[in-house]
Amino acid sequence: MAAENTSAAASGHVQPEIDVPALTEVLDGEYAGIRDLVRANLVTHASVLEEAEELGVDAFRERVRDLVVAMAATGQTGMGFPREYGGGGDIGASIAAFETLAFGDLSVLVKVGVQFGLFGGAILHLGTERHHAAYLPDLITGKLMGCFAMTETGHGSNVQALGTVARYDAAAQEFVITTRGDQARKDYIGNAARHAELAVVFAQLEVAGRSEGVHAFVVPVRVDGEVAPGVRIEDDGRKMGLNGVDNGRIRFDGVRVPREALLNRFADVTPEGVYESSIDNPHRRFFTMLGTLVQGRVCVGGAGVNVAKVALAIATKYAVRRRQFEAASDGEEQLLLDYGLHQRRLLPLVARTYALHFAQDVVRTQLHEVFSATEDDAPARRRLEARAAGTKALGTWHATRVVQECREACGGAGYLAVNRFAALKADSDIFTTFEGDNHVLLQLVAKGLLTHYASEFEDLDQLGLVRHVTGLAVETVIEKASVHKMLERVRDLLPGGDDWDQEAGLLDSEYQLAMLRYREEHMLAGLARRLKRGIDRKRNPGVVFSQVQDHVIALAHAHVERLVLEAFVDKVRSLPGSGNKAALGLLCDLFALSTIEADRAWFMEHGRLTVQRSKAISREVNALCRKVRPLAVDLVDAWGVPAEMLRAPDLVG
Repeated sequence: MAAENTSAAASGHVQPEIDVPALTEVLDGEYAGIRDLVRANLVTHASVLEEAEELGVDAFRERVRDLVVAMAATGQTGMGFPREYGGGGDIGASIAAFETLAFGDLSVLVKVGVQFGLFGGAILHLGTERHHAAYLPDLITGKLMGCFAMTETGHGSNVQALGTVARYDAAAQEFVITTRGDQARKDYIGNAARHAELAVVFAQLEVAGRSEGVHAFVVPVRVDGEVAPGVRIEDDGRKMGLNGVDNGRIRFDGVRVPREALLNRFADVTPEGVYESSIDNPHRRFFTMLGTLVQGRVCVGGAGVNVAKVALAIATKYAVRRRQFEAASDGEEQLLLDYGLHQRRLLPLVARTYALHFAQDVVRTQLHEVFSATEDDAPARRRLEARAAGTKALGTWHATRVVQECREACGGAGYLAVNRFAALKADSDIFTTFEGDNHVLLQLVAKGLLTHYASEFEDLDQLGLVRHVTGLAVETVIEKASVHKMLERVRDLLPGGDDWDQEAGLLDSEYQLAMLRYREEHMLAGLARRLKRGIDRKRNPGVVFSQVQDHVIALAHAHVERLVLEAFVDKVRSLPGSGNKAALGLLCDLFALSTIEADRAWFMEHGRLTVQRSKAISREVNALCRKVRPLAVDLVDAWGVPAEMLRAPDLVG
């Protein structure tokens, strides 16, 4: 290491020193208090990490439920609910609390998400005062447990096609909830198999023989601990992970609930059987309803980032303790993290985790502002929905990649259950598909980019979106993002004009941003051309869209990576000069250049990278890894993962 430091000094690099507590303050931001409360609760209940392996499924489920109720008593899980019902009145704080809870056992995290995020969030955001007063006080304390019954066996992401039906019986002033066939069975429903007393059930509303689309109803599924009449519940059984969560399947055989069971914020049915809504367009009504539930995606994305932090903290600490081979001297084996390859494996992932953390800060702030506003801001809400979808996708994919890489980086020790990777891998794997399959979410992001018309985007169903994207919107995109105009716009941002590829400094954040912006806009124009070409040839719009889905996903991925880099650059620029700012600057450069390097084939194919420039970027990534290496332990310590949560005595001491 002495040789590396001497070399760095000779190159003019001054090694920054990190103030770990101060960097933790930067990361925790305005929600440091609630994060510290969650950390303290995690430490208090750290034994659950061992109990997850030792207890049987039934006993572990009860243990998780008890922990959720115990944590609710501290106020950490109720931060997002109104104060008048016992909550904290701070939506941003509720997201921060959930993110931090991901440092611990993930069954507890998901149980909290189901109870307070999905079930409680649906009551709060889709219901009105009568529902809030009836359910929120007991729901917030955990006295009343519930579930969120949306997903069906045959209808996952396609919520508009749900098969469960709620028919209004005007004579009795009741809704009759019925499961029509096996494909309409509610499935994978957390809390359903054991603990839920109520379910928020999403069903096709039928009034006077007419379908009014999907609406949500509060339906009892247990009475005095026994399954309610007309309800059938099956246990989903053991899963790949998260076995402390009681997922189940639910059927409804003509279950009757009163008219007031309809969560009626956006629509209602009069006693006489007249359907009423302040939103006339049924597609817009549907998307508005689902948009209120975006908090779940924001939560899962942040949780994924924090899962990555746990894995990287373990692997990094192991890499500065474990020695292997006498590579640098004859007297002592070399530390793993002193190997260039090991640095390459872990340190760009540390940088990307920091980048995603700051991107999560942005989406959390947007959510807090949108949901705390006194009046609905439709454009802001649509921007939030798109950003939340994209951030969730990249954050959860990152978690899956990081856990696997860190497990491998710890060798055989990483395979032992005591060292946490087994649970992290099994429990977080589902993050990529719940709260929206990541590929479906990225299509949502891309469609928003293609249409350029937020109101149109909101109002259209799946088929309408395809038709719109491949029709009018394509013409608009071609006009607004033609290659010629796009190049002119991007060149205006670039240092060095037409020769920016050769002349711009690799560590110039404007160059890094311009590269990602160019990639995004070029992909947008190219996708629009492909769609238009298919339509001009009179081909079926759905077929055309299906055949360019790989381009759709690539565009969305590029768009979100650009947003992530912008968030990181903005954060570094906002900080006062210090060792912490310098360290974050190194990480920001590492994230940006490793992102460009990972897609170097695209940049070279499109003339944005020469062979020489590409090689220079790889050399710079290696150099940045060497500069970050002495800071690595401080950087992962700044995340504030409690030592008890690392639970890896063989790896971190």
